[in-house]
Amino acid sequence: MDIAKESADIILLEKSLMVLEEGVLEGRRVFGNILKYVRMGTSSNFGNMFSVLGASAWLPFLPMQPVQLLVQNLLYDFSQTGIPFDHIDDEYLRKPRRWDVGALGRFMLFLGPISSVFDYATFCLMWFFFGAKTPEAHSLFQSGWFVEGLLSQTLVVHIIRTRRVPFVESRASLPLAVLTSAVMLGGLVLPFTSFGETLGLSPLPLSYFPWLAAILISYCALGQMVKSWYARKYGYY
Repeated sequence: MDIAKESADIILLEKSLMVLEEGVLEGRRVFGNILKYVRMGTSSNFGNMFSVLGASAWLPFLPMQPVQLLVQNLLYDFSQTGIPFDHIDDEYLRKPRRWDVGALGRFMLFLGPISSVFDYATFCLMWFFFGAKTPEAHSLFQSGWFVEGLLSQTLVVHIIRTRRVPFVESRASLPLAVLTSAVMLGGLVLPFTSFGETLGLSPLPLSYFPWLAAILISYCALGQMVKSWYARKYGYY
């Protein structure tokens, strides 16, 4: 017995092989949450790249100041710290998954540009409806995109985290739900605070928020449709 223990790679502390099944399932949960984080990060950054490139070529001022972009990314990253504690759908655990870089790149190409569509919708809203066309009005423009960009990035976490319909068929764990909600609330409040003023943000008019709600709802609906189509076509999620 002592010789067997010394040469063994694994020693069972209980007289049951069920611990092996639990270990396999836990490994699949960890791997699934890692893939969630990679999908969210790559698709979000890919979409932001298109938005920044297009806006920089069109606008007479920066669409967002570097410090604002850094704060936005910091808040978004903070919201994702709850992903390791998130639930995994039962059907995902039924079979082993493999690391597929090609599938991750394909997912990024399909889901990433969707955010750019609604970023450009926000640009047009701030430019034409709110008249943020001049360098003097750049703070209002940047505040509008800062809030929309942060909320859309954070909200889409719930879309990407599951193959099912979010909030209805699959709900995030409590830590992830609390963190994403807190970040979204903080993003809404930040332009109205003194700290937001030091970042170059300015208070947004109340008429902005119905437009924001419409953009976010449309973004979630389109993201869910593209995600479902992607899952049916490629069978990898």
